Amino acid sequence: MEKKTVEKIAKKAYDLGFNFEKEYRGCAQCAIAALQDALEVRNPETDAIFKAATGMAGGGARQIDGNCGAYAGGTMMIGYHVGRDRDNFADPEQIRMENFRLVKKLHQRFIDEFGTVTCSEIHTRTMGRPFYIEDPDEFQKFEDAGAHTDKCTRVVALAAKWSTEILAEEGYLDK
Repeated sequence: MEKKTVEKIAKKAYDLGFNFEKEYRGCAQCAIAALQDALEVRNPETDAIFKAATGMAGGGARQIDGNCGAYAGGTMMIGYHVGRDRDNFADPEQIRMENFRLVKKLHQRFIDEFGTVTCSEIHTRTMGRPFYIEDPDEFQKFEDAGAHTDKCTRVVALAAKWSTEILAEEGYLDK
């Protein structure tokens, strides 16, 4: 795929991720939806991935102590393109090892940018401290800190962009 085409798709993924998180919330689902639309892979399989990601928001059920939902969403969509099938559970071709290689690239981009893939630590890096978003007062402080203005929105946007770039760099968008 041509570099300009990849840049255009990656920008679309970024913009969609940013806007979906701003409007709808749910970092994992917003990253997945952005990738579905930017990569034009919305179908019953990716809709099932989207649905399954519901509980991954805010580090998992908004508890903030798990992986960033945007990271999880990107990981899941990389798996959609390069993942072990249930009908080939034994995986003699070692497809899961190829998946791990690609997801490690996404992981590294998160580390390079945020120093972590953990929701609470990303809060600290982007907003100065973690926010327990289950608590209404803390949620308001989270919002006031820019969570859905330019902080979490940017994290989701970057996860969608990076996932697109990784898949393109490895030739998986040409298939």
